[in-house]
Amino acid sequence: MTDGSRGPGGFDALDGTGRPGGPDGPHGGSGALGAGESHTPIGGPYGGALRVRLDALGELVGLSRTRLEGSILAEAGRVLDEASARQRLSSRHTVVAIAGATGSGKSTLFNALAEVPISETGLRRPTTSAPIACTWSDGAAGLLDRLAIPGRLRRRPLAGGDGDEELHGLVLVDLPDHDSAVTRHRDQVDRVLGLVDAVIWVVDPEKYADAALHERYLRPLAGHAEVTFVVLNQVDRLPGDASHQVLDDLRRLLDEDGMALGEHGEPGATVLALSALTGQGVGELRELLGRFVQERNAAARRLSADVDAASVRMRSAYVADGHPGLGERSREQFADRLAWAVGAVAAGEAAEREWRRNAGRACGTPWLRLYRWYERKRTPGGEVTSSEVLVEEELTARQRVEQAVRTVSEEASAGLPAPWAHAVREAAVRGAEGLPEALDELAVTVGAPAGRPPRPAWWPAAVLAQASMTLLQIFGALWLLGQIVGLLEPGLLPPVLVMLAGIVGGPFVEWACGAAARGPARRYGQDAERRLREAAAGCGRARVLDPVSAELMRYREVREQYVTVSGVVPLAR
Repeated sequence: MTDGSRGPGGFDALDGTGRPGGPDGPHGGSGALGAGESHTPIGGPYGGALRVRLDALGELVGLSRTRLEGSILAEAGRVLDEASARQRLSSRHTVVAIAGATGSGKSTLFNALAEVPISETGLRRPTTSAPIACTWSDGAAGLLDRLAIPGRLRRRPLAGGDGDEELHGLVLVDLPDHDSAVTRHRDQVDRVLGLVDAVIWVVDPEKYADAALHERYLRPLAGHAEVTFVVLNQVDRLPGDASHQVLDDLRRLLDEDGMALGEHGEPGATVLALSALTGQGVGELRELLGRFVQERNAAARRLSADVDAASVRMRSAYVADGHPGLGERSREQFADRLAWAVGAVAAGEAAEREWRRNAGRACGTPWLRLYRWYERKRTPGGEVTSSEVLVEEELTARQRVEQAVRTVSEEASAGLPAPWAHAVREAAVRGAEGLPEALDELAVTVGAPAGRPPRPAWWPAAVLAQASMTLLQIFGALWLLGQIVGLLEPGLLPPVLVMLAGIVGGPFVEWACGAAARGPARRYGQDAERRLREAAAGCGRARVLDPVSAELMRYREVREQYVTVSGVVPLAR
């Protein structure tokens, strides 16, 4: 058939412009709109909640692109692409596909709705080998180009024509059999079903329960119930009330598929029985289709259902179990583990001992200090060398740092969807690189006390008192010695009392100084521990906790976008 020739059954063959007669035909230019009409893109009528959901879906894809696999975002990307493509095309038209199995009579129904034969019918299977379109008004060329329907398969009914107001704006597409033995036919069905605004599924009394139909199409498209018509054809072959029984069973199967039924004024799929051959029920379907097309929101409904389906498929990548995140307790425990790994407690204790040792050197009796010095010199091999301690502490510290990082990453990622849990753990591992070395450097620069501990104001008086006790001992001893050699008058009691006062007073002064030094020494050690603990916590926060928090913040952002996309109550934080 060539362009400009008369098609079968009184139909004009259309050229690529979707009009009879070519670009110079009676209707004007390619895809021309009627007088006084303007092209209204999806961006106009598709505002409100749907526009917000589409914007959120775009944000969701952008935020997730580097965190999730492409296969997870593929469906969302397809929905965005289709929304963008549909937005550029006429919103005055509604594209409705007629789909069905071999022998279901969909082509006969297609012709009955057009009221003249367009699609070939007969016993030869498959009868329909390629999608055929029928349009009731101008301006649908872009939609048909999107469906890849060639001009030779685009039809316009002569009966009624543009004057058929009830179907004005309808683009009806007859599809090949979805169960065709020809793979190319099935591929065309799947492709077109992903692009149309609505679909009429035609089933017959023999194949209405076919598993291939329900499992491959109706069940996966259950969320598209509002743009779905399910027609039980060939009811003229059923005796008596058998048609009602089959129709009820069909409704039961659809309910099992999860497809809501539009009954009692509720939104859902339209289910009815008819006979395309005898015309029974065809008028009712035409009336329903007319109201459906005149609402001009089928594309929005279809797109909203596509967004719903995409959000369901992506749910496992965005919905967490429980309350993931880093609480104050986890942060404090991480800081405690790092402080222990860096030796903050040991550094505080060492600083406290150093303070008390310094006090002992300043306020202790010279005889006791001499004895301690002698003991240290007498047993030089009894102490553990510093190198052994450093090696042991280094190995233990590294293990403790790794355990601290592993624990905090597990706590932060607990309950997160797998991709985000992996991202959190990866952020913690990257931040932990070089952390043990940084903590070792802090232990040297922050943990080691600079110089001698500060001396309190009472130390000079204590040193003077200890010196006085020592002088009393020496004076008493010299006094006693002078009496023994006869240089002084005999009198044992006074020098003994003086010596005894020095001997008893020296340890007393040392004990008093030690008791007085406990508080300042403890505060000095606590201050040293606090400084090292804060330095270690700051290092761990900058290297590990901040990157982990950034990943958790990104997850919260995408989760909020997902909530907007899914249109459900916000998820628990």
